[in-house]
Amino acid sequence: MSAGQGISQSSGGFFKPWMKVTVVTISFAVLAMVLGQVIWPPAEGGPEPTSGQVASFIIIAVLTAITFGLGMSFLIFGLSVVREVAGTSKYRAWAMYLSIGWLLVSWWPHGSLHASIGDNIQQLLYIEFGFHATSYFAGIVLAALFLALIRERRREVASVR
Repeated sequence: MSAGQGISQSSGGFFKPWMKVTVVTISFAVLAMVLGQVIWPPAEGGPEPTSGQVASFIIIAVLTAITFGLGMSFLIFGLSVVREVAGTSKYRAWAMYLSIGWLLVSWWPHGSLHASIGDNIQQLLYIEFGFHATSYFAGIVLAALFLALIRERRREVASVR
């Protein structure tokens, strides 16, 4: 079943797919904004931003929360679409799905952890390796699988000719 199948378009009360994604995205974004500093409180004695910097940090926090919300929407609703695009390979579908999901949701804990560790350089290294290395890996997986998918589709088109 694709992302849009099985969803009534009548006025019977079912949401259209874009409405579901919007509601889930906003819900998780608001939760991320509210819970971020509860789960990862800012480090005591950490640097205080200037008034000009506060606005920039708020913008980054809002964008991070929205990206997290979009990632959660993707993880909730996106697997069937990825399965359609990925072709017959279940491995490819799962690898693409998890890579995309990770690249979207990981920014929220990543940024929040930065603010909560203060000036502990060892913890900073753990955060950087943990999040950056896994993001590099997810990007490499996506690029490799995308190229494999293109080669597969080209072979299919060539065999039809």
